[in-house]
Amino acid sequence: MKEETPIQSPKRRDFLKTTAVVAGMTVAPGVLLHSFSQVNAADAGKPVDQPVTDAVRWGMLIDTAQCSDGCNDCINACKAEHGLTESVRPEIAPQWIRKVGLKDKLTGKTYSLPVLCQHCENPPCADVCPTGASFKRADGVVLVDRHICIGCRYCMMACPYKARSLVHETLEGQRPHSPRGKGTVEGCNLCVHRIDHGHLPACVEACQTTGHQAMLFGNLKDPNSDIAKKLSQVQSTALRPDMRLNPGVRYQGL
Repeated sequence: MKEETPIQSPKRRDFLKTTAVVAGMTVAPGVLLHSFSQVNAADAGKPVDQPVTDAVRWGMLIDTAQCSDGCNDCINACKAEHGLTESVRPEIAPQWIRKVGLKDKLTGKTYSLPVLCQHCENPPCADVCPTGASFKRADGVVLVDRHICIGCRYCMMACPYKARSLVHETLEGQRPHSPRGKGTVEGCNLCVHRIDHGHLPACVEACQTTGHQAMLFGNLKDPNSDIAKKLSQVQSTALRPDMRLNPGVRYQGL
């Protein structure tokens, strides 16, 4: 959790991040394979012909009271959307989202919650990346540019949420909107190919379609968005608040 990692100079890191954004934008457009649920008007994604800006910050609120133990609909939707179907040993299987069980030592109450990339405002994965492959878009989405990722796994060691995986095998039948490659690191990208077209991430859509309503997605900066309104009404918790990363994913009911 407190791995020592090499630090780049701010100027070099900023240059690499800028370069990574330009490169990453070339692989962002996706192929829509089926119909998607629309985001509410206040949470709609940017027009396709408009650049990503910091006027938006995408985020997610997960209600642990609505997330039932044994339900893996969000995980299955993520696997199907991004083609995370290769048969490998469990310890090296891709985990863009996983379920974690927690227990309150005082009350004995148990929780089952999805854990994914938290899309931090200050992502440590980007700080330690020597090539700029790990970077944060202006709208808060943390991504990996596979073209310049060298598989060093510094970002995996730096992430306090264990939210990244390394691709160990040669892959076939990849999704055009979600390219993956042997020897590169990957993790949740909030389904950028969907949100850039005004649709929900696959995990959120699956959770809502099945009626669980445990995941709420939207623009944290828009006071009229459903997620901003909800966050103003309920108490929410960030995972590892002591690290002051200001993640875009929050949890209700912990």
